[in-house]
This record gives sequence, structure tokens and C-alpha cells, in this order.
Amino acid sequence: MSDSEINPQPALPGVFGPLRGANGNVRITGPCGDTMEFWVLIQDGQIQRCTFTTDGCSSSIACGTATCTLASGAPEAVAFELQPEDVLALLPDFPDEDKHCALLATHTLKSAISDYRKKHCPPEACASCEKECSSRKEPLPPVQAEPNGLSGVKHNIVVLSGKGGVGKSTVAANLALSLSAKGFKVGLLDADLHGPSVPTLFNLSGEHVEQFGDTVEPVRAGGIKLMSSGFMLEHPDQAVIMRGPLKMKVLEQMLHGVNWGELDYLITDCPPGTGDEPLSVCQLIGSPDGAVIVTTPQEIAAADVRKSVQFCRKLNLPILGIIENMSGYTCPKCGETVHLFGKDGGRKLCEKYNLAFLGRIPIDPNVGLCGDAGHSFLERHGESDSAKAFEIAVEQVLFALKKEF
Repeated sequence: MSDSEINPQPALPGVFGPLRGANGNVRITGPCGDTMEFWVLIQDGQIQRCTFTTDGCSSSIACGTATCTLASGAPEAVAFELQPEDVLALLPDFPDEDKHCALLATHTLKSAISDYRKKHCPPEACASCEKECSSRKEPLPPVQAEPNGLSGVKHNIVVLSGKGGVGKSTVAANLALSLSAKGFKVGLLDADLHGPSVPTLFNLSGEHVEQFGDTVEPVRAGGIKLMSSGFMLEHPDQAVIMRGPLKMKVLEQMLHGVNWGELDYLITDCPPGTGDEPLSVCQLIGSPDGAVIVTTPQEIAAADVRKSVQFCRKLNLPILGIIENMSGYTCPKCGETVHLFGKDGGRKLCEKYNLAFLGRIPIDPNVGLCGDAGHSFLERHGESDSAKAFEIAVEQVLFALKKEF
């Protein structure tokens, strides 16, 4: 029997080894004596694939694997800012004496990306380029949050739901539109990285943000400042593939790296559930002024929304109230109201948890039609029952904020 059969070598990870077609590559030897080499394939501003080799121990292999996993599929600029702690977050119980391996891995990745940039953006091109980009200087430390979350923003409101498909993005957009129509300075942040809706709701698909130095200029629609991951994609159909630590960094950029300026209200449309993104948003804001929770009348939606209530309470996040969306449909011909998804699910939740009931939003086909076309439902159908219900809900939100302050 051979030695390899007695002591089989562990299988190397799938990202170990040279990468054919790579357009960025570097080899670095760290102070510990371990050598790492990284290859990256970057296309359309994203790292399509990343691989590495190392002559170091199993800790070096683990850190190289974690770094490649985080970088693959990520925007180039986001991967360039990966930190050792992001890598170690994927490696629980990692030995303290080997944590320098994470530093070597992230540094080698950054150098490989820099190698790509040197090849594709030579100094003579930079000299004639008016744009500020991360290839011309090292990224600055993240912006520090003010005590109330964001400098210049008077009130931060997050829109939550424990369940998808309840019309949360539509509620957030119409809340922003209604506040803007009242003369307030409003911003709307679409924090759903994987399914951004704001570009479509405002008829801005294909628009892109502009970056000046380390600051991103939001897209504007009328008097509202908008930010969404959809504005950072090469194509609206492009999939966003990233893990938790990278999501945190992207959300941090969307909150603290955007020139929001002076705002009366920043509305953040969170993705459904109680996972990474809603938690990250609340932590990055610091102390949101309150949450608006959206539900539909049926029990299956209310059951998930109850989790959102508990989420807010664990974070000491004030709940401004609950909106019951898709609450009945009134036939335009006979006038009869049919409760397609049941009735009073939102109100019962409010009674159970002693919360403010912000109102019912009836089903109106024009809400969906306007959303798909990027038109303002409140402007085009201001006399409808649904538009009036939105206005009542906004007044209730403003009233709840006054009670909080």
C-alpha cells in the first residue's frame, strides 16, 4: 500500500490553480514566507472568475479560497475593497496565529486587480481622463455615520415586510412621491440588491449613477433623489451575485457614499425578510427614526409580518405603523367590493401588538400599470380610492413621527 493511500492529501478547492484567460495576475511573498499568486478575469466591471495558488499551509489555502469566493461575481471596485475581516467572517474558529494569511490573500487580490487596471488603463490614458476612479488612488476609509445615521438627513424611515410580493416597493415609492408633493426634500434608497424595483417604478431603467472621487451622485426623478443597485448594472437583466460581507460593503456605499445632501426624509425600501440586508441597513443608518411595515390581508402574509415586528423590537427600532396593501377590490361597474385576499389582517396585527394602523390600500389595476410604465400613480389617478388611501397613510406616518419626537 502506498503512502498516499495511507495518508491521502485533502482535495484542493476548485479555485486553486492558474486561470486561463485571466487579465490580471500577481505573485506576492508575505512577511511569514508564504507566497500567494492570484489570477482574475474582469469583464464589464465585474470579476467573472478568480483563482489562486499558495505554497503555504492549510490556513493560507482557506484564506485564498474564501477571498476568491467573495471576489468572484462581485463588482471590481467592491472586490478591491475587501478586508481581512471579510475573509475571516467566512472562516469561523480560525486560529489567531494564522490570521495574517487573510491579510496576504486580500492584498494579493488587490494587487491582481491593480495589474488588470494598469494593463487596461495606462497612465497616459488616466492623464487625459476627467473621471476619478479607484485605479488612480487607494480607497478612503468608509464614511462614519452621524448620530442620527446620515449627515444632512433629518428623518430616516425604513419600509419593511417579512414577505415578498406584498407591494412594499410600491408603497415605499408612493410614500416618497407623496412626501415630495407636500414640499419635503426626499430621497429613496432601494436596498434590494438582487431585485431592485426603483429604476422600473420611476421609468429609469438603464440609467447609471455618476461618481466624482469617492462620492456617488444619486439619480433624480423630479424632486426625489434615488439610489439603487439597478443604477450600477451594465444591463437591467444582469444578475447580482454576492455573499453577505460584500452586500454590507455595497449597502454602506449606497448609504454613506452617496451625495444625499440636505433631506427631510430618506425612505429606504428594504428587501423582504429579516436577514442580512434589513439588518445591515438598520446598523449602517445607526438609529432609524421608524419603520413602516407592509402586509396584505391574508394570514400567510400576516404570519411573516409578525416576524418583522419582532425584528424591529429586538433592534429597538420604533414601528410607525402597519399598512395593509391589496385590501379589497371594488368593481368599477357594479361598485361591489370583493376581498380577494381576506380582510383585516393588518388591523388585527396592530391590535395584537398595540401598533398604529396606517390604513388599507385597495387593489387598483392602475397601480401596477403605472409602476410598470414608470408613471406616478398619485399624479395620474389622484382621485382614486387607492390614491386617497395612500395620502391618509402618509399623514398617519407624519403624525407617528411627531409622536416619536
